[in-house]
Amino acid sequence: MNRTGAMQRWCAALLAALLAVSLPACGNTENKTGSVRNANITVGSKNFTENIILAHMMADLIENRTGLTVNRKMNLGGSNVAWTALKTGDIQIYPEYTGTIVTNYYQEKTGSSEETLARTRELLKRDRLQFLEPFGFNNTYILAVRPETAEQYQLKTYSDLAKVAAELDFAVPFDFLDRPDGYPGLQAMYQMKFKRVKGMDQGIMYRLIGQGDTDVVSAYSTDGQVDIHHLTLLQDDKHFFPPYDAGPVVREDLLNRYPEIADALAPLKGAITEEKMREMNVKVDIGHKADVVAREFLVANGLISEKTE
Repeated sequence: MNRTGAMQRWCAALLAALLAVSLPACGNTENKTGSVRNANITVGSKNFTENIILAHMMADLIENRTGLTVNRKMNLGGSNVAWTALKTGDIQIYPEYTGTIVTNYYQEKTGSSEETLARTRELLKRDRLQFLEPFGFNNTYILAVRPETAEQYQLKTYSDLAKVAAELDFAVPFDFLDRPDGYPGLQAMYQMKFKRVKGMDQGIMYRLIGQGDTDVVSAYSTDGQVDIHHLTLLQDDKHFFPPYDAGPVVREDLLNRYPEIADALAPLKGAITEEKMREMNVKVDIGHKADVVAREFLVANGLISEKTE
């Protein structure tokens, strides 16, 4: 046997074996057929309709525009649960609100919408996080009552409500009880003291006010349930609540690995109005699936094409 030829064949076999081992390990490059790439990306959401819809939109855009696969961890819990998951790396990206970041996570003061966005981005640098382009709507907290309650007590503003709060029950999401931009701050500014204040799941909260078992709820301005139950929204006449502009918050280490993610989500900049968001929330609240509603919006607005199998 020719020793040179044998050595060449042995080297070729060794190289083939090494390539067979190393190529799957790369795992993050698109193959020749353009199929989806594997990647350690997890999109999460909080535990309410809107946040789940937005998270599905983000996941769909990333998959559609980058070819990366995305794990979805929806309905994790309240704000602090989702925030902790992001910081520990259990998720890498989720939809958040500027006012929540500034006031709840960093206990800083907000300003105008533009000032709060700038402060959000500045504060997030401490934890190597980024807030990408806002979606276009401000989902602020707002106090709501049934029309008959508003008429009985002549309620138009939060100041009106404060005068009769001692006669009324107040139902709120759990995390609203302790947030500085929630009940403690609201109580201090307006001197509001309700007969009873109860924390609960948002779905239960709306069910109770719908059937007359509570008097006041802390709603979101884009909640579909506000329309479903025909609630009256009161005016925050002392401007307690800060701007809550929605957008993606993401870990920097993820963007360093996959900078194309920011480009994939850029089409959502300014694409969602409060009215459009409320319409989507209503659809899910009356029985449509959140992932389907999210995809329908993206397709209808030309942000992705119809999925083909």
